[in-house]
Amino acid sequence: MFIDSVKVFLKAGRGGDGIIAFRREKFVPRGGPAGGHGGDGGSIYFISDTNVDHLIYLRYKPIIKAKNGSPGEGFNKHGKNGKDIRIKVPVGTIVKDIETGEILHDFKEPGEVYLAAKGGRGGRGNTAFKTSTRRAPRIREEGKPGEEKNLLLELKTIADVGLVGFPNAGKSTLITKVSKAKPEIANYPFTTLTPHPGVVELDMYRSFIMADIPGIIEGAHEGAGLGLRFLKHIERTKLILFMINGDPYSDKKPLEQLKILLKELEEYSKRLFSKPKTVALNKIDLMNEESEKLEKELEAFCKKKGYGFYKISAIRGDNIKDMLNGLYSELKKHKIKDEDFDE
Repeated sequence: MFIDSVKVFLKAGRGGDGIIAFRREKFVPRGGPAGGHGGDGGSIYFISDTNVDHLIYLRYKPIIKAKNGSPGEGFNKHGKNGKDIRIKVPVGTIVKDIETGEILHDFKEPGEVYLAAKGGRGGRGNTAFKTSTRRAPRIREEGKPGEEKNLLLELKTIADVGLVGFPNAGKSTLITKVSKAKPEIANYPFTTLTPHPGVVELDMYRSFIMADIPGIIEGAHEGAGLGLRFLKHIERTKLILFMINGDPYSDKKPLEQLKILLKELEEYSKRLFSKPKTVALNKIDLMNEESEKLEKELEAFCKKKGYGFYKISAIRGDNIKDMLNGLYSELKKHKIKDEDFDE
């Protein structure tokens, strides 16, 4: 199961109360105040981690509470701080305030730490209120409550190249061929239910991240098929690679496939539609004389639009290396940054 959006309620720990106490010892008739401070309440942090790729554990634990601080004690002993909670989230997670919709934090790099709910400060004991004129204060502070937050966590895949295509276009086969990602591969629609990022290593000094995005069908921008749930994963990719099914027995012609996919992206987001595009006509190993005519039609359209165009066989490996080098050159040419497409 892949969970890419969860609601959580966070409650940081309350600070412990300070206390009123006095020093009581033999031969010390005026020992003075000795009330310790309360400990601070535990805070709740989110930390981005590359070893985490989903938010499913938060679906089953939507209420997270940190420990309260302990109250102070006599003999000026301070209470213990409540233990902090550190929650690991995938890189690409966005933290939003549910009520306002405000983006509170955007995890773009591994190891980022965000204080989501701050623990309450511990109250001061009466020792803190001693002055030259107030030798025996009977004043203390109660601990402050910790922050409470209703948050929405959304996960968007971060990749350089996003693979977009109809179900069974061959995206999973390609990413398995060029990286160590292992998406499920089978001959039925929507085999891929999870975006699968993989590192494509061209050589020692050149690499990029490619993400296999789940299949899109006509009407996806309105929620059809897997719909909006996965269209948003393409938002952060820097370049879009359209995988077109060149199988002559496919129910849609290559150019028809591309036009539908382009329309879905444009309807969903103009900004997304403006990203650089490359088209890969896959399954050339199955093509016949009739499909070669359709291939030329698609190539002419891509040339007119200024899209990169490659004819490949993901399963056999034909022209894959040339396409990867071309994608890398395109990425360097545009020098695209993540922040160029932030909402």
